[in-house]
Amino acid sequence: MPARIDLEQRRKEVIEAAFRLLVAEGLSGMSLRKVAVESGLNIGSVRHYFDDHRSLLVAAVTNVGNRMGERLTRYPTDALAGLTGESAVDALQSRLEELLPVDEERRVEAIVLTEFIVAARVNPIFRPVTEQMAADMRQVITDALRVLEVHAPAEEAERVIAVLGGLVLDSVTPHGSLSVERLRATLRAHLRSILVDGPGVDAAPTDD
Repeated sequence: MPARIDLEQRRKEVIEAAFRLLVAEGLSGMSLRKVAVESGLNIGSVRHYFDDHRSLLVAAVTNVGNRMGERLTRYPTDALAGLTGESAVDALQSRLEELLPVDEERRVEAIVLTEFIVAARVNPIFRPVTEQMAADMRQVITDALRVLEVHAPAEEAERVIAVLGGLVLDSVTPHGSLSVERLRATLRAHLRSILVDGPGVDAAPTDD
């Protein structure tokens, strides 16, 4: 068992080194050799965990998706049932912030994921992973909106996803460089437009 734990820890350290390089140099600046140096291993050791550059990159973006997914599992969808108004906004915002760069860990994840989403446009090896992550996110948000009794939850989820994508891009690139406070305020304003101010929540049935 100790040897097994050591192997898993080493693999994690290699992926973390890949994250640091992706943040510092982008996808084009990352190589197995650079990852080896960054992780304090020789390149042969890195190849023990990852056969090639491609497998390491896929492992990195898969790791990001797993991290996000694990955090989201802390928020059971059924817990949203019956929430309305600001309570519903609070609960949904807490969930969605798990996908946004509101702290250093999530900022790193957002940068890594953005690098891969852009790369997937022209490199099909990344598409299965990024497409699955997008589908999972869409399902989580749609289910949450459905439990909150939002009208047309699938369509509304697409708008939420568009807002999240814009917030991530503006937060981790020079395109916008949103502060965390502004990011949170912008997300909250959109969620309030769905759950409090607008006609998005289905009206309660009457006895008429």
